[in-house]
Amino acid sequence: MTERPRHRLTRRLLLRAFDDADRAPFAAMNADPQVMEHYPAVLTRAQSDAFVDRVLATWEEYRFGVWALERRDTGAFIGYAGLWPVPLEVPVEPKVELGWRLDAAHWGHGYATEAADAALRFAFDELGRSELVSFTSVQNQRSRAVMERIGMVRDPTADFDHPALPSGHRLSRHVLYRAVRP
Repeated sequence: MTERPRHRLTRRLLLRAFDDADRAPFAAMNADPQVMEHYPAVLTRAQSDAFVDRVLATWEEYRFGVWALERRDTGAFIGYAGLWPVPLEVPVEPKVELGWRLDAAHWGHGYATEAADAALRFAFDELGRSELVSFTSVQNQRSRAVMERIGMVRDPTADFDHPALPSGHRLSRHVLYRAVRP
């Protein structure tokens, strides 16, 4: 039986399963250099579609994943937020990350904070997780601000160089934030 993410409603957003109609706007978002500034590269359409396929498989395997974000007032797809398994080679514990990515046109309106907070509550209240991590490149001030707004606390003793990036890469150094269930 395929695990489908149950939707979540926030004040302004619907967090729901990805569907085929999301693939084109997601690919456009992933091809935007501004959106992908803190990632090693923009994604091709094939890479973006493969990411959506991994999202769907993650829900089936782990009972968690990322949701597509839809504005309730317009129905527009604006990005994703949710939980993601941390690759084994990334030196952090626990191995569940809270993350998000939004189309640049929707930055600065609190959508990432609203969605990340809903995902955090899902992890603690429904999955019974006791702790989550979130990490990003040192330079990514927008994401770091979201982490802090939802109550995550930086753990500077756990900052690390991302193993998927070459030594000295401009994005190599990552900061780690933690959220612990109250």
